[in-house]
Amino acid sequence: MEQPLKKNYRKKSYTGKKGKRAGWIIGVTLASFILSGGLLLASSSALDGASVYAAISIVFIIVLIGIVFDTVGISVASARVSVFHSMAAKRIYGAKQAIWLVNNADKVSSICNDVVGDICGVISGSASTLIIISIVGNLETNPASWPSLIVSGTVAALTVGGKAIGKVIAIKQGTKIVQKAGAVTRFILGKRKSANDN
Repeated sequence: MEQPLKKNYRKKSYTGKKGKRAGWIIGVTLASFILSGGLLLASSSALDGASVYAAISIVFIIVLIGIVFDTVGISVASARVSVFHSMAAKRIYGAKQAIWLVNNADKVSSICNDVVGDICGVISGSASTLIIISIVGNLETNPASWPSLIVSGTVAALTVGGKAIGKVIAIKQGTKIVQKAGAVTRFILGKRKSANDN
């Protein structure tokens, strides 16, 4: 009589985890939609009427944000939690939050790489289009092909190259990056995120 109860318990536990995963996916999708829409609106407002140099600066900042979050996401996914348990025992600032980040690496890396990283890519592409329109509008001969090639190519090269460098840094300095991310998390959220949170 006890064996069927064990099977039902396991089935219920698996179903619960599956439901949590589905809820997480739906939540991330909705958050991505809202965040991308809000950031696109904000970047469009910032770029509206801005000079070409100011617009280029904004695009560089967006690309840099995407690179930083991509590097953090890779660092969290590849980090070993035992290192941060040792740091937490020594009361190093942000160590407990770093443990939380590593224990939730799938969610953290998804947010950093997929949500923030991809949204920054979309926004930088849209902002590049506005820069191209601004440049073409300021040119007498209106050569629409080469400004588009230069701006789009530069943004793509900076994004891909920057993320490639970020991956190398994440592999070599992943522990330091996660510890710094934990310190930032503690500064923003306080002590709410601990090693026991999942």
